[in-house]
Amino acid sequence: MKPPALILRHATGTCPVFIGPGILPELPAILDALLPGRRPVVISDAQVAAAVPPPLDAPLLSFPAGEASKTRDTWARLTDDLLALGVGRDGAVVALGGGVTGDLAGFVAATYLRGIPFVQVPTSLLAMLDASIGGKTGVDVPAGKNLVGAFHQPAAVVIDPRALGTLPEREYRAGLAEAVKHAAIADPSELSWLDARVEPLLARDEAVVDGLLRRSIAIKAAIVMADEREGGRRAALNAGHTVAHAIESVSGYSVLHGEAVAIGLVTEARLGERLGVTASGTAAILAQLLARCGLPVSLPPELDRDALIAAMQSDKKNRQGALRFALLRSAGVTAEPWATPVPEGVIRDVL
Repeated sequence: MKPPALILRHATGTCPVFIGPGILPELPAILDALLPGRRPVVISDAQVAAAVPPPLDAPLLSFPAGEASKTRDTWARLTDDLLALGVGRDGAVVALGGGVTGDLAGFVAATYLRGIPFVQVPTSLLAMLDASIGGKTGVDVPAGKNLVGAFHQPAAVVIDPRALGTLPEREYRAGLAEAVKHAAIADPSELSWLDARVEPLLARDEAVVDGLLRRSIAIKAAIVMADEREGGRRAALNAGHTVAHAIESVSGYSVLHGEAVAIGLVTEARLGERLGVTASGTAAILAQLLARCGLPVSLPPELDRDALIAAMQSDKKNRQGALRFALLRSAGVTAEPWATPVPEGVIRDVL
């Protein structure tokens, strides 16, 4: 078994993150080493299960692909399926798929028998560099996205860039939005690194993608280790997300998460510029890079602005009725405090 690329330390232990082209067949050995004697069950959406056959001999539970499945109803069915299989406290969940699978399967693991271990095996770019790292699990509810869930750190994360070979182009590009977000909150040099490599990244050059994963995951891991429960600094990872989650909800999830994040990063940078919190020109810098990645950077005109503001009201960063945003100081520098209140009139003007 190859050593992990990095080890994420958290309140209850450690989470090794394995990254490497062709590492997926090593999953059984990783499970034997980290979770000896456990009975694994794979949870995956039907589309991924057909494209990326589970690399271990274990029961497979599947659900229809898409954000529409990330619900309490699906969570309940999967939990009942585990009970029907007779999975006990010696069980473990392997989440094989994108961000929806990781969030949903992780929430199943967090709540089943009051918590059993799980391993993240992300197959989308967005899940590899963001959703699989940090221990956030949950489901969507009618009031908004990810409003019911739990912090439950995976026992390990196993990332094989070659799994991206089956990913549709639109979903691959959507994942790049989270890479831009990590760079935008971390260091101007990370934005420069990305800007210089857009073409090979779009071509899915294996070495460049591997490098992106290692750099972007290291950024998120450092923030998570400093603030595991999102009491402060970790809120910076929500840059662009207040607007993004509203776009997803109002569009009925026809806009992919990464696409919504791209629009959200630019829109929230404009909010920050209007308030004098964000340096002038930051939105233009982000918009240019995101557009080069093939991502949208402006709000779809058909989305109702009143509905978007109403959807933002349920954001988890809000306090005492005030809408709050994780704003940037400039491209590559996060503003403090980590969640800034913004008057609704300013939001409405910028939208």
